[in-house]
Amino acid sequence: MGKGGMSIDDNGEDKEQNMAAWLLGINNLKIQPFKLPILGPHDVRVRMKAVGICGSDVHYLKTLRCAHFIVKEPMVIGHECAGIIEEVGSEVKNLVPGDRVALEPGITCWRCDHCKQGRYNLCDEMKFFATPPVHGSLANQIVHPADLCFKLPDNVSLEEGAMCEPLSVGIHACRRANIGPETNVLIMGAGPIGLVTLLAARAFGAPKTVIVDVDDYRLSVAKSLGADDIVKVSTNIQDVAEEVELIQKVMGAAINVTFDCAGFDKTMSTALGATQAGGKVCLVGMGHSEMTVPLSPAAAREVDVIGVFRYMNTWPLCLEFLRSGKIDVKPLITHRFGFSQKEVEEAFETSARGGTAIKVMFNL
Repeated sequence: MGKGGMSIDDNGEDKEQNMAAWLLGINNLKIQPFKLPILGPHDVRVRMKAVGICGSDVHYLKTLRCAHFIVKEPMVIGHECAGIIEEVGSEVKNLVPGDRVALEPGITCWRCDHCKQGRYNLCDEMKFFATPPVHGSLANQIVHPADLCFKLPDNVSLEEGAMCEPLSVGIHACRRANIGPETNVLIMGAGPIGLVTLLAARAFGAPKTVIVDVDDYRLSVAKSLGADDIVKVSTNIQDVAEEVELIQKVMGAAINVTFDCAGFDKTMSTALGATQAGGKVCLVGMGHSEMTVPLSPAAAREVDVIGVFRYMNTWPLCLEFLRSGKIDVKPLITHRFGFSQKEVEEAFETSARGGTAIKVMFNL
């Protein structure tokens, strides 16, 4: 379950010491020993090879919280990951040592109504990597359920495997909004989640995609990834009405679905205003825990607001999109670091600064 750091052999002797990146306080990350739990019959031990930094990791480092999740004790960070199987439990039949795998980071109860109905991402008992109090995966090795480890196709790299986690957010959002060849898509925010949502929407067949951001560089990246058009906007909420008109003009057709991948008052207000009557606004980003937005006018036009929380059953489709070349996530990986104390600190500062950094990746 991703909880540890010293492997013990059959004779009770210490093997290689397992090390992990521990969040000890605000802006305080230290590589320290991490003891692995006993390998269960349905578990595998995985040597981590690629771990990405997510915005939530940076939030935890800077504030010790993300949304309503609060770090109250030392926690291993990281949840976007892929690695190589080193050991399998006695009942594991589908994986063998040496297999390269991408890991889905959430362990559910499989007993509650949400799990039984297939919406396991809503499970109240979810144990998710690097979500307090559960430890994450930025470590030499972790133990994880075999059914949450997905074998990589031969032509998919370990880094691409780690990118299945953020890509899953975009895949799940597109499923929630029923994206297809008849849905024109607007995306608010060209950060990592906005960009993977763009890639997913195109893979699902969206005929036209327009992406909006305040940053020229990120808009240029979106354009290079296949966005049909880009729109630069301000941070001033007074500009919403004017920008809605501009966005609609640039789309040149009805905006059927808007994904707000930022989650601020202004982005959500713009999304609600720009989306056609009878359309859908999908809230993906969590910039603000509370927002003030013009819901009544949107309701009068029967604009549906759809929530998105993580994902469910997305890894097989992610891997198929990557295998087939229908989605290419490699351009999103802009910075790479090793796993030393200095490099861990530099990697998180690089991710936090933003700028030209989109996805920062550790190679362990």
